[in-house]
Amino acid sequence: MYLTRSSEIRRIGFVSTRFQGTDGVSLETEKWRQVLENMGYDCFFFSGLSDWDPEKSMVVEQAFFGHPLILDIQDRCFGVTVRGEGLSGEIQAIRFRLKRALYDFTEKFGIDLLIAENALTIPMNIPFGLAITEFIAETGIPAIAHHHDFAWERQRFSVNCVADYLSVAFPPRPHSINHVVINSEARQQLSYRCGLSSIIIPNVFDFDTAPPVIDDYGRSMREELGIGDDLLLLQPTRMVARKGIEHAIELASRLKSKKAHLLISHQERDEGSEYYQRTMDYADLLGVDLIIRPDLIGVARGETPDGKKKFSLWDCYLNADFVTYPSTYEGFGNAFLEALWFKKPILVNRYSIFQQDIEPLEFDVVVMDTYITPETVNTVNAILENPDAAEVMTERNFELGKRFFSFTLLEQRLKQVLMNFGQL
Repeated sequence: MYLTRSSEIRRIGFVSTRFQGTDGVSLETEKWRQVLENMGYDCFFFSGLSDWDPEKSMVVEQAFFGHPLILDIQDRCFGVTVRGEGLSGEIQAIRFRLKRALYDFTEKFGIDLLIAENALTIPMNIPFGLAITEFIAETGIPAIAHHHDFAWERQRFSVNCVADYLSVAFPPRPHSINHVVINSEARQQLSYRCGLSSIIIPNVFDFDTAPPVIDDYGRSMREELGIGDDLLLLQPTRMVARKGIEHAIELASRLKSKKAHLLISHQERDEGSEYYQRTMDYADLLGVDLIIRPDLIGVARGETPDGKKKFSLWDCYLNADFVTYPSTYEGFGNAFLEALWFKKPILVNRYSIFQQDIEPLEFDVVVMDTYITPETVNTVNAILENPDAAEVMTERNFELGKRFFSFTLLEQRLKQVLMNFGQL
């Protein structure tokens, strides 16, 4: 028997397809964990793939969206409009196993509240979403559905044979669930499409902690990459089409002061290799040195198998002269906040969420609207040639980030949500 609304919540279980690496969901979950633990809660984790504390985690492989059985199910669910009986049976069998695992998880760790991190939002693992939904419906356990990107925001999910499952679990409607979205457009669409109310908690960053300064280890990264004192532009994203990397390549090719190299920090190709190859060919065409070095750049510092230094994402930021963020769509924009924290000048495309939720706050950034113009190039050149002006710009942005997207804001918003369960 689970909590009533007046029962005390002390032990929180996070549930997602993976808690590993530097994807946006894992990063935001880690921030929520830090803030909730500082508030006095104990946090535990259920996922299909994890490199987090094993003593507080339960890993069930079929919860991972990249599990072979789940990938096979996904292939047969989308792009068609009729579902065979066999596919329904496979989905239900995995749903049942995952639901039983959720019972084991909550009993093992004494969970009082579940937080589903995007697992009830984007249908990357349909059996898992169904399992979580049914578990919440059967137990009445208090739950927060933290939504990062919905199915209707991705064209590849528009044709499918699982509309019944999507309407049940992506997102679900049990009364014990409180919904959290990361931007105002998602809030509007969730209300319009599903009749569900929600609270906005934007992505945040720990602006109360000063960013690191570059050390000798970090400085050696330029030598290892063979770029010396040339310009280093950092594209701190994965290589997927909506990240607009071709615009960063064009910018690098048009800068005048020094030769510019473009470093792609994240090596994942979650949406296939076609865009990767197109990007490489485009860089070749414009004569831009595109740096993609998973052998030397990872989540954390370390050593390669042949004894060379391995550098972190933070080393990439510390060595960058300028950050490019020309995405055509983002749920919010973790990389934007990271650039503010590291006090780096940044180019941003005016994607819809930026226009609605970030641009009105008057950050001092270089803005492009759909494509690079001569004015864009001239502005970036002026910033790179005037370090004092760049410092004024980035200091202002840091202070605005601290005001609007800090851990303090996250704590305030989490308290609001927890009050809905009779807490605080």
